[in-house]
Amino acid sequence: MFRIIEEHSPYSFLVRNEYTGEKHEVSVTASLYHLYDDKRVFAEFSEACPFFRRNDEDGLWYCTVHLTRPDVCRDYGCWRFLILDPEGKRAGRVMGSRHMHAENPLLRSVWDTRVSILQEPDDTIWDRKICEIVRSAGFVIRD
Repeated sequence: MFRIIEEHSPYSFLVRNEYTGEKHEVSVTASLYHLYDDKRVFAEFSEACPFFRRNDEDGLWYCTVHLTRPDVCRDYGCWRFLILDPEGKRAGRVMGSRHMHAENPLLRSVWDTRVSILQEPDDTIWDRKICEIVRSAGFVIRD
């Protein structure tokens, strides 16, 4: 979606939204320079965002320009599954790396006691199993 069109310094850029033409100044967060410098992501994901990197230490993905990211990125709900409580209120989000941000204490408990122990390597099977567990606890899944 974004292409670097000007480099102001090794960690400061002008980017353009390839869909809208909108331009935005971004800067890599100093504590994430080491992640930004690692370009291995493009070997597997050649069209990846130029600022998205995986941290080998914790296995999580990071936006290296998170503090200065464009508005469209701020508005994007980046999750694998959105989990709602029975009233339709957001209870949590399962992120791409199989971790969860929980706003609901019951969901956190279900995750900690029933989901986090799953040892399923296949993502499709893991997705199906966690959906069954979370739904059986009364939550609604949106993907």
